[in-house]
Amino acid sequence: MGKANEKKINDYYLFVEYIRNRTRNAKYMALRTEVILMGHPVASLTTGIIEDEFHNEVDKEKFAELNAKAYTLTKPPVERATQGKLRNYRVRKVGFLYFAEYYGEG
Repeated sequence: MGKANEKKINDYYLFVEYIRNRTRNAKYMALRTEVILMGHPVASLTTGIIEDEFHNEVDKEKFAELNAKAYTLTKPPVERATQGKLRNYRVRKVGFLYFAEYYGEG
């Protein structure tokens, strides 16, 4: 195999890894954007995001239909009116785009 072919293969793998990384990060960016739009820009940048295993298991069929997953913020913002923590969110994939919305506590 020549150097030109090795470079093409290497470039291909780098491109695939780049795309995979960007799509993985897109769902987190959609979630962080939703938190910003809800009026909590600092929390959107400082919180961690983990998969919400409980809601993903309980609502498995519903999420499969919607092509969605639930995520939980590790340091959620607090809603001013009710003092409730805005912890759980649902992220849907539509085509190559991701959309997040607050999912509630229940």
